[in-house]
Amino acid sequence: MGFLSVLAAAAASWVFGAIWYMTLSKPWLAAAGVECDETGKPTNTSPLPFLLSAICMVLVAGMMRHIFATSGIGSVGKGALTGLGIGLFFIAPWTMINNAYAGRPFSLTLIDGGYAVCGCTIIGAILTLM
Repeated sequence: MGFLSVLAAAAASWVFGAIWYMTLSKPWLAAAGVECDETGKPTNTSPLPFLLSAICMVLVAGMMRHIFATSGIGSVGKGALTGLGIGLFFIAPWTMINNAYAGRPFSLTLIDGGYAVCGCTIIGAILTLM
């Protein structure tokens, strides 16, 4: 589990996120309150969120690699299960707290939390494959 595995895991989770949010774009845009033009496309087309999300995926994958190395997690099953647990019991609840205080719809928590759970599971599996 080296730097290359971190980059591969981060890239896989980021690509999965693109598919996840393209599939759920309409409910996510509505729940997040993103302003859209008359065609339904977001008005903010800055590349910054995409760049930041890629950087953050590297940070998450890097920390998960550290956790796996110090905990002796080396099999794909254990990696995926630990990733699932990180997404389900760390990231998704934190997302729910933030959304609850901001008065956001619960559907936003389900979409964003679901991505966290699946994305961390992917990261965990890939980190232990390489």
